[in-house]
Amino acid sequence: MKDPDLYRVQKADEDKLVTLLTECFSKDPLYCQLIPQSKIRNKLLPEIFSCDLDELFETCEVYADGPALNGIIIVSDETEEYDPVRYYVCEAFYILKIALVLIREDFSLKTLLRFFRGKPFWDSAWTDELGNQRRMHIVYFAVRPSARGQGVSSRLMKSVLQYADSQGLSLSLETHNTKNVGMYQHYGFRLVNVLQQEKRLRQYCMVR
Repeated sequence: MKDPDLYRVQKADEDKLVTLLTECFSKDPLYCQLIPQSKIRNKLLPEIFSCDLDELFETCEVYADGPALNGIIIVSDETEEYDPVRYYVCEAFYILKIALVLIREDFSLKTLLRFFRGKPFWDSAWTDELGNQRRMHIVYFAVRPSARGQGVSSRLMKSVLQYADSQGLSLSLETHNTKNVGMYQHYGFRLVNVLQQEKRLRQYCMVR
């Protein structure tokens, strides 16, 4: 995907990207369930996202509204060929790094076990059921709270929608925030499944 109107986020922007993701997802239902203690969550999220980005820069494309990174959209083009050995090595390395971060913070392993019990909710495993259709997956979509209501989200999402339509691609995404479902439906996504864990965490699986 190429869009001259969007800023292609580079590895050099990682610190700003980690700050944005932490700010946007610190109260997200997924992370509140995985790491219930707010003090520990606020401490761990920057490290978790930093580990996450090492993999995402390898496998995805990251776009923002501009160099200040007031909003970002991270997409994975599922039609592109990939090296399965490299993919699984990268995935294993990411999981190991996350595990070390969680163990260092909580030697009782409770946080680690809770985090990995919720793995189906943070690794997009549900998309396996979609088969081999030509598709892009939106991994992260976030806008800084202070920049909301200024058209940032529409600018980012519409660029991805236009590209997907021009290439004949479907789109998939998940959200754990009930309030986001209506917004994505506004962009043409439809709800195909709702996964639930322990009554407190729901994953809304959507396609367009």
